[in-house]
Amino acid sequence: MKAAVLREPNKPLSIEEVSISKPGPREVLVRLKAVGVCHSDVHFWDGAFPHELPTILGHESAGVVEQVGSMVSAVKPGDHVVSILSPFCGTCEFCLTGHMSVCHTVNRPLFNRAPEDAPRLYAGKETLNQFLNLSSFAEQILVHENTLCAIDPEMPMAQAALIGCGVITGVGSVFHAAKVEPGSTVAVVGCGGVGLSAINGAAIAGASRIIAVDLSDEKLAMAKKFGATDFVNPKNGDPIEQVKELTGGGVHYSFECIGLKQTAEQSYLMLRPRGVSTIIGMIPPGVNIEVPGIELLVTEKRLQGAVMGSNRFRVDFPRLIELYKQGRLHLDDLVSDRIGLDGITGALQNLKDNKGTVARQVVMFD
Repeated sequence: MKAAVLREPNKPLSIEEVSISKPGPREVLVRLKAVGVCHSDVHFWDGAFPHELPTILGHESAGVVEQVGSMVSAVKPGDHVVSILSPFCGTCEFCLTGHMSVCHTVNRPLFNRAPEDAPRLYAGKETLNQFLNLSSFAEQILVHENTLCAIDPEMPMAQAALIGCGVITGVGSVFHAAKVEPGSTVAVVGCGGVGLSAINGAAIAGASRIIAVDLSDEKLAMAKKFGATDFVNPKNGDPIEQVKELTGGGVHYSFECIGLKQTAEQSYLMLRPRGVSTIIGMIPPGVNIEVPGIELLVTEKRLQGAVMGSNRFRVDFPRLIELYKQGRLHLDDLVSDRIGLDGITGALQNLKDNKGTVARQVVMFD
């Protein structure tokens, strides 16, 4: 199969012929149809987050099941599926208490092949490291069955792929982590694919005011399509003060969707008393967030994180698809461009350059 291989950080990905193993126990081979290019991929491509090399990036994918290994019960050949980077075991403390999105952070070896087994991905005698349980910048993926959710075969593949990361991260954080209430006020800091999804989720949840915060006027214009009611560009003044002026003292909920120390702290300071700030962006390792300690006590403001939207993806994905069919989840507007496998490096560079017209670029396979 063809795949885009990362061999050196911040260098063009190499389009190579790569071999993929046959499915073993609980493994599924999927032929991909669409893969979104996510800003999280940029963090690993440019070296901000370390990963063993060589590897195949990509994690936001949809395709059709080709083969299944023994003991697979969740999917069958011919099923249309969406992948996720947060598989679950179903038996640990986190799964059994309804927090399955955390499972992969403590049980990661459960979803990999044993060291003595043949690698899932290789080029000649060289082993390629699988990225986030997936490695989706390729024509096929070989994954644990608990990374997949079967979906309606009528769902367009480009839009379906986006559900697997950016959409569930944004919408899920609104529904599951923050639990936004109808009539409340919301600020979303960063209007990329995840931020736009958080805005869309807040609109579905019934927020009365949704304030989009971004340095790009083009992205703020896009945010209006997804349900934003107010718009703040930090170039025009302190974003904290702008949000407080719009809301008479701060928002009930804020979402940080960039991954920077400054914006994480700003999102907390935009809150009114008892407000909840949810950090969604990938803040680099070693970076600490500072907030006034006394405020945590006397105002009961809360600062929390959410990984992959605190998802229950086999329940969430079909529901999100139904919202899309009803015209309430605006996946069509998220697709900025459709590209081929050889366009991935350019797509990553577009995201790194923070081009204002880019929400999601999607790799399409035949």
